Amino acid sequence: MSSRIIPVQPFDYVVFGATGDLTKRKLIPALYHRFHDGQFDEQSHIIGVSRSKLSDEEFRTLARDSVHEFVEAEYQDEAVIARFVSIFSYVSIDVSNREGWTDLGPALREDPKVVRAFYLAVAPDLFGPICQYLKDKGYYRRDARVVVEKPLGHDLASSGQINDAISEIFAEDQVYRIDHYLGKETVQNLLALRFANILFEPIWNSAHIDHIQLTVAESVGAGTRGYYDESGALRDMIQNHMLQLLCLVAMEPPASDEANALRDEKLKVLRSLKPIRGEAVGRCTVRGQYRGVSSEGTSVKGYQDELPAEKKGSRTETFVALKAEIENWRWSGVPFYFRTGKRMATRVSEIVIQFRTIPHSIFDHAEGAPRPNRLIIRLQPDEGVRMLMMIKDPGPGGMRLREVPLNLSFAETFSERTPEAYERLLLDVIRGNQTLFMRRDELEAAWSWVDPIRSAWDTGNDAPQPYSAGTWGPTGAIALIERDGRTWHEDGH
Repeated sequence: MSSRIIPVQPFDYVVFGATGDLTKRKLIPALYHRFHDGQFDEQSHIIGVSRSKLSDEEFRTLARDSVHEFVEAEYQDEAVIARFVSIFSYVSIDVSNREGWTDLGPALREDPKVVRAFYLAVAPDLFGPICQYLKDKGYYRRDARVVVEKPLGHDLASSGQINDAISEIFAEDQVYRIDHYLGKETVQNLLALRFANILFEPIWNSAHIDHIQLTVAESVGAGTRGYYDESGALRDMIQNHMLQLLCLVAMEPPASDEANALRDEKLKVLRSLKPIRGEAVGRCTVRGQYRGVSSEGTSVKGYQDELPAEKKGSRTETFVALKAEIENWRWSGVPFYFRTGKRMATRVSEIVIQFRTIPHSIFDHAEGAPRPNRLIIRLQPDEGVRMLMMIKDPGPGGMRLREVPLNLSFAETFSERTPEAYERLLLDVIRGNQTLFMRRDELEAAWSWVDPIRSAWDTGNDAPQPYSAGTWGPTGAIALIERDGRTWHEDGH
């Protein structure tokens, strides 16, 4: 089965921060794949903007190098690459200075049939000034779109300031707040799983579900990323990616798949989250920080070892576990356990829906007790969906119960390549489809829930709990879930 390629309108995509890491690693490869598959052609233009003094040809060389480095070899076609980089041009602008913007004008087409989009792959404090300069210089159009990358602030107040600056120029229906997690195929399949199958929705509630786990674990460390020490795992992962996953799992069925219908339901979930404040922060949250390990001649640095001298002693968390509750009829009494961290045992992102135990077992004399059914949605790696069910182990000699998976592996089921998240999101901007982008009120509701946790940590005396690199986090995370009589799901359990 091959996916259907639907071409998009011709566009002018202006990428601010064109020589940065995000552009080279993610944006250019994503656009190349869409060009390679015929979703757009030479009628579209990609215009890079940054302070570096580059010619058009030098920027095209950068784009070519990006494709060679970050696109799988089997998809590299030199003829296609040559056509692809031919649509690139470059403008040198110091975006912090209102002078020197005149060179951008000739690169933009006035044809109303050509979609105009601005991608701000720059620091958030530049979002407002760039939007203002675009308006002042005459490059703004009412049908233009602006794409902004996280972090959108470090709390509710700073997020509001950034969004206020953007909204002075761009209306809400022009703003695309990108969260690449929402572009993942498996994340979108949450919607299909729930709302395209009658099987699950009748049991998708507190009467049948015992608890839900959301895990995003990374095996790599924070390295020397200056941003991470200012952010930490709570802001970097929980506030955006993981709360968005929670919304897709927990929301009510929307009236349609139209963007605002779906985002209205997500907002209801965020506003129904039980606040975690005061004493509840100590009971419901755990934060940790990885330390180095050495074994068999190899060593892994701890977080403190990776920091510059002036930041030694940082209390930034590299791990968070927390227990959340949604106060509505569907989910009353069902805990949602979050777990995310750096330098963990393996790289995995998954959602585990654990159903309740059967009310009565007729298999008193069977070998092996019935286990609760679990639905496991694996986001990365090895994307797929598994349902763990009990069966009789084949063979004579009595009833032997065994847990086995019903397995849907995306790699095995769909023979073609699975597009990366940015491929869908970048072209959803051109389509004018905001379904997979965060609305401002969603963002503010998420900050409102996260801020009291952050504030309690900052004012408390407790440092993050240490955990060894290559493990599943501090012991406090195990205690958090086991005091409720539950355990974290890990492969092999």
